[in-house]
Amino acid sequence: MRKLLAVGRKEFHQIVRDRRTLMVLLFVPVFMLLLFGYALNFDIRHIRLAVEDNDRSTASRDVISAFVNSGYFDLVATVESAREFERLIDRGEARAVLVFPVGFEQSLLRGQRTPVQVVIDGENANTASTVMGYALRILQTVSARYQRQPAGAPLLTVEPRVWYNPELKSALFLVPGLLAYIAMLSAVISTALSVVREKERGTMEQVRMAPVGTVAFIVGKTVPYFGISMLSGLGIFFASMGLFGLPMNGSWTLLLVAIALYIVGGLGFGLLISTLANTQQVAFQTALLVSFLPTFLLSGFVFPISSMPPPVQLFTYVVSARYFLVALRGIVLKGVGLAVLWPEFAALAVYAVLVLALASVRLKREWS
Repeated sequence: MRKLLAVGRKEFHQIVRDRRTLMVLLFVPVFMLLLFGYALNFDIRHIRLAVEDNDRSTASRDVISAFVNSGYFDLVATVESAREFERLIDRGEARAVLVFPVGFEQSLLRGQRTPVQVVIDGENANTASTVMGYALRILQTVSARYQRQPAGAPLLTVEPRVWYNPELKSALFLVPGLLAYIAMLSAVISTALSVVREKERGTMEQVRMAPVGTVAFIVGKTVPYFGISMLSGLGIFFASMGLFGLPMNGSWTLLLVAIALYIVGGLGFGLLISTLANTQQVAFQTALLVSFLPTFLLSGFVFPISSMPPPVQLFTYVVSARYFLVALRGIVLKGVGLAVLWPEFAALAVYAVLVLALASVRLKREWS
């Protein structure tokens, strides 16, 4: 018993002295609990709704109020034509559009079955299915107010149109997310281990004595991994086209630029981690933590960002995968160009420059 206590006391002192291990043991479980508890939300709310009201009647306003008051939809725009709401959906400013035909109220008052068109952005198949279910339930509730015979068929009928993914295939939504996830994970881990490997082998001192600047060292470290990551990312993309029927409706040039910017950001982030870690084990664990969880949970890959609490939504703005997924799905599924996606490309470029600059500063400080 005395030996057991001695070993336990010794191990406890080692853990207390190793602040990194102590932080992993204490901080990571709490961090994961908060992250999973708040980010994993399958309830979809604050769905951006646009309206094309060609009837402009009391009945159409009643339906719009029912959607807004349900707590699931936020009215963001009123449009006059299909071209206007098409632009809103392309830019991601609206997820659903209600279209009321002329004579909508008169048909209801006469007791005739009256259609309401619901146009839904099918980029996210799971969200589109949920939105369609919400719309059906709300319209059934409104229809009951105008029903003369309780047992009769509903007066309000839905004509759903799902854009960009009419069959609501989950693969068309998940595959771009998997590409972002795999590319980020491999890019961050590969470069995070590269510099630390130099430290463990003792070759970092030789590099410091060589006439090589920090920028040249970082670029030299990054280029091989960049080539491998690009080949891997394109391989995943082409495999997805063949296996899952992933379409390509946009520009190949824009796609290559988006993937390149995203990978450069991931490689730079891995290099930044490598300047902070002293062992490959710590570098691997840190890279796994900071690339896996944010990319999986906070990028919109699985869970809608609009359903997360506002503080968590603010945190998603520093996750590069958030911008990459919007750009990737916009290019591949919607076929939109730089005129729509320039904010995402600008964010990816700024992120890549910042992490590479921070890695250079950190490495220069170590060498000085």
